[in-house]
Amino acid sequence: MEDYPSDSDSDYTSYWRDWFIASRGNEYFCEIDEEYLTDRFNLTGLNADVQYYQYALDLVTDVFDLDCDDDMREQIEKSARHLYGLVHARYITTTRGLGKMLEKYKKSDFGKCPRVLCHGHPLLPTGLSDLPTTASVKLYCSHCEDLYNPKSSRHATIDGAYFGTSFTNILFQVFPALVPERTKERYSPKVFGFKVHASAALERWQDERRVGMCRRLKALGVGGVFGGEGEEVGAEDEMEEDEEEGGRVEG
Repeated sequence: MEDYPSDSDSDYTSYWRDWFIASRGNEYFCEIDEEYLTDRFNLTGLNADVQYYQYALDLVTDVFDLDCDDDMREQIEKSARHLYGLVHARYITTTRGLGKMLEKYKKSDFGKCPRVLCHGHPLLPTGLSDLPTTASVKLYCSHCEDLYNPKSSRHATIDGAYFGTSFTNILFQVFPALVPERTKERYSPKVFGFKVHASAALERWQDERRVGMCRRLKALGVGGVFGGEGEEVGAEDEMEEDEEEGGRVEG
């Protein structure tokens, strides 16, 4: 565990949140407002999940003054980090929390998508479960709509419950302008300029499925979901109608 840049206990407990946010490996977290931390309603139910809950809360809110040995202090510090993470998952779904995470997202503080065809699209941290110790944090790309493991081992050990399963969806609902256009760009393996047969067959199958879905949505009166693909479907329908009419004439 990293120590504060001070030898006194008073300084040790004066800037806990600043120290936590500045510590290496905690770059995914944003700072929780003190008003949010001191509102007991926001902490409902967490006392059952955190050992030494009250001491941990005192440490996080900078009022810790218990005289204890190093082992006890280490346990309380561990509980304080866990408590901060659980509160963090709730805080980042609030207006203030979303704003802070949005700023980090715009600066690509969470990294960029490793997929080449996403062209460095920024990532967002998300959890696979809201239950602690279930799964580590993952990174979500809204461009390819896929999940990735963090590059750093320090980030890979962060509990996914500290970000929850709802944060990314809420962010894009509150800020719909951030939702990127659906991409149809994908890699096609080739040999001497010709598409590999298996890959080409898969691509044709995917296109047929997409066209079929567009037709069903069009029949239900839902249009523009895939952006411009309705026109492609319409053109294909016209071609099929022309072929059918041609067949009837020849008959």
